[in-house]
Amino acid sequence: MNRGTKHIVRELTHHETVSSSNLALLSRNTELLSTLIVAGCFIFLVLPLSLHQVTDFMIFCIIVMSWDLLYGYMGRLSFGLFLYYGAGAYGTGLFVKYVSVNPLVAIVAGIMLSVVLAMLLGIVVVRATGASFGLLNAAFNVVGHFIVMSPLRSITSGEDGFGVGAKRLGFINFFDPGFKFWFVLLSLLLVLWVLRRLIFSSYGVLVRSIKQNETRVRFLGYNTFFYKWITFIISASIAGLAGALSALNYNYVNPNSLNVHANVGVIFACLIGGAGHIYGAIIGGVIYMIISNLLPIYFRRWELFLGIALLIIVFRFKAGIWGSLKSWWTNRSLRRRQATIHE
Repeated sequence: MNRGTKHIVRELTHHETVSSSNLALLSRNTELLSTLIVAGCFIFLVLPLSLHQVTDFMIFCIIVMSWDLLYGYMGRLSFGLFLYYGAGAYGTGLFVKYVSVNPLVAIVAGIMLSVVLAMLLGIVVVRATGASFGLLNAAFNVVGHFIVMSPLRSITSGEDGFGVGAKRLGFINFFDPGFKFWFVLLSLLLVLWVLRRLIFSSYGVLVRSIKQNETRVRFLGYNTFFYKWITFIISASIAGLAGALSALNYNYVNPNSLNVHANVGVIFACLIGGAGHIYGAIIGGVIYMIISNLLPIYFRRWELFLGIALLIIVFRFKAGIWGSLKSWWTNRSLRRRQATIHE
């Protein structure tokens, strides 16, 4: 290789390095911008709504994101995610009631209870596929609801529930609506950041590959059971975080946090926003909460509007709101590029 060739190779290598750095910087800037937009939208919602309502919306969006990780990215339809949401709520509430009034440690305790449950039940659940996966999760959810209602009634106060009086630690005050709003917003943004890192990593590629063709992934030598189990645990831990935040938001826990029928609302929200799109889960969560919280004030049969919205999504926008917007933008950019080439 002569001196001129070496110089050309060096220049090409330098340009490739600069291009990679620019792409990485662009990706980080886009990620930061999208995070600020999400935060700004929730802050803006405080104007027409109340702090408590928006806080409730954000907690719901967290559990929708956890369900979307299972269904949208791994292709497993679950009807039992509220078992882990309820475990997070009860774990936090019981920790405050019987162990310590420290709210931060109580949140960790609630999440850990959800993780332990997911680790144990996941060994059985993730071996199932299709409808069996969904119904098995629903069955465990019903069992969990029964346990807190009857066998553990002396501890959980049964259907009456119990209050959660966490201690104030300096500026950490879960009796202050403003603090709860900002704490839940930061929690949502943290979940969003973690899921983005997971989804766009090599691990995320493998999880999406399992959704497309698990047999082929297994043939390539990957232990698909292990990756499904880990994904199941991550989803349950996020649901547990949502339950823990809900317990501190309402300062109260009752068996409704384990209601198996509540899973339907999460499924509706994810389908409306767009399954397999992390921002779609947030959009769908907000839209569902607006429909279910505000429409009943004006319309007694508000479920009719929810059914109509779902029919429109299924027949006209199968990818959901966010997925349809992404497809429209991609097709528009492609048509512009083709028009530029023809010119």
